[in-house]
Amino acid sequence: MKKRLPPLNWLRAFEAAARHLSFTDAALELNLTQAAISQQIKALESQLGAALFKRLPRGLELTEPGLAFLPAVHDSVERLAAATDEIFGQGHRKVLTIRFSLVYFTHWLAPRLARFRQLHPQINLRITSNIWMGETDLEADLEIRYGSGKWPGLKSERLTWDKLFPVCSPELPCSEKPLNSPADLGHHQLLHVLGYEEGWGYWLKKAKADHVDYSQGMQFDTLISALKMAELGQGVALARSTLVEQHLASGQLIAPLAARFETSEAFYLVYSPHKIVNPQAAAFAEWLTEEAQAERRI
Repeated sequence: MKKRLPPLNWLRAFEAAARHLSFTDAALELNLTQAAISQQIKALESQLGAALFKRLPRGLELTEPGLAFLPAVHDSVERLAAATDEIFGQGHRKVLTIRFSLVYFTHWLAPRLARFRQLHPQINLRITSNIWMGETDLEADLEIRYGSGKWPGLKSERLTWDKLFPVCSPELPCSEKPLNSPADLGHHQLLHVLGYEEGWGYWLKKAKADHVDYSQGMQFDTLISALKMAELGQGVALARSTLVEQHLASGQLIAPLAARFETSEAFYLVYSPHKIVNPQAAAFAEWLTEEAQAERRI
């Protein structure tokens, strides 16, 4: 039968006394009296059924059970102190939790986030990813979603005004399989993203190439996966303009066709009405919408 776990204050008294090999020094560290430390150690020894210290004329010495017990107790006290400081320390500063569409964070926000950190170094951020069609995380203060901007019970602010166009690796088009017109897409593997209403069917219809069979190709649950496969030369992805600027500038991706069409879907900042009263959430929301509007004006 397992022994009952001793009270935490007894274990803290033992750990401090064992480090200092002194009840007096342990009492000073824990803001207790020497008598209180001595009583807690005796109670701990009584519960464990073993002496932990040898009381010597000039100090203390750990017994064999005490030496064996100390590493586990010390590690537990240190881990508990670290966790307490991480979660509740630093003046009890609240962590601002934001759930992101991974492609939006990776391709748009990450290169800009340093500017927010410079403006608000006192705000601690916790970044988590979401599957944009999923449910709102009740623990998140803010969320970035892709869609039409209408979610019952939630407020939303539009962040992107995208145009849709095909992108691929610069090495994909060739003389055998050119990409000079929308009709040429019929000779290439199309990379689909599940859940987007304005996908390949929408773009091909706009481009007057709806005769192209867009049922073929690979399907992904995130745009970031489709763009990566396009970068690797595994097919043609349908890009949102705000998310591929760096890839086009670096030459990792090219846009071989001129036809671009505006989307009605977009990335939105989404939040419960009561959460924006949090001053940290309000600061991030204001900064993010300003960045999005500045991007739109360029």
